[in-house]
Amino acid sequence: MEYVTLSNGVKMPIMGYGVYQVTKDECERCVLDALKAGYRSLDTAQSYFNEEEVGNAIQKSGLQREEIFLTTKVWVEHYGYDACRKSVEESLKKLKTDYLDLLLLHQPFSDYYGAWHALEDLYKEGTVRAIGVSNFYPDRLVDIASFANIRPMVNQVETHPHNQQIEAKKWMDKYNIQIEAWAPFGEGRGGLFEEPVLKEIGAKYGKTSAQVILRWHIQRGVVVIPKSTHYERMVENLNVFDFTLSAEDMEKITQLDKKTSSFFSHYDPNMVEWFAKMVEERKNNHKSETEKKNW
Repeated sequence: MEYVTLSNGVKMPIMGYGVYQVTKDECERCVLDALKAGYRSLDTAQSYFNEEEVGNAIQKSGLQREEIFLTTKVWVEHYGYDACRKSVEESLKKLKTDYLDLLLLHQPFSDYYGAWHALEDLYKEGTVRAIGVSNFYPDRLVDIASFANIRPMVNQVETHPHNQQIEAKKWMDKYNIQIEAWAPFGEGRGGLFEEPVLKEIGAKYGKTSAQVILRWHIQRGVVVIPKSTHYERMVENLNVFDFTLSAEDMEKITQLDKKTSSFFSHYDPNMVEWFAKMVEERKNNHKSETEKKNW
């Protein structure tokens, strides 16, 4: 495994296992498989609703807690200082740990400054080894990096050959913020796995298009968290440290950049409205569930 060193000196595996869209029913088994395959970095979030299963798997794995780099993210409805701290306490309980290796703010909306101040204090108290953000576009990233007491150490954003974040990465590099890719394969949208360039490069090295994509990320210094529910694919994804793409290959992949999201834009006001509506619906659903339990 290769590592990156964050701005505060913490070492983070350049590849981890992500559990976005892994169901509660499958999550514990999948995380155990990932740890068996050799992953030592796990990425979850409050909004994935599987923190508890991740915690169960870590506990059952037989590995020491310090052998695992554990990341979770605070969801928007828990923004603001007090709500954020309370939600992190709940995450720690679900994950069955007394500290996190990395804690991120999941979205750049609502009172993210209040939540960020909570992360800063949790970091100072030693509950969190590193703090960062997710989905922060360059303008908001520079904002928080410039005015917060502690700069984010990581920014997790959509990054893959069809959306390479070249300009955004320049800003992250300028502020010494580590880029991390969610959807490092772009979920295969736009026929990414079938791109002739990727298949041609893969054939040269005896690798799949997916392995070429992961190697491309790694050589750019991008942390990746590929997700799979199949053990064989988990092993395959890890098998990318035995070859190096040439400068020519890297340039060919650069030419695949469409410079646009394969999913959604946080700049789009319609998307912001959608997030706001979703947060409100989740609050109401949570309130209803709580009332049922207390009835």
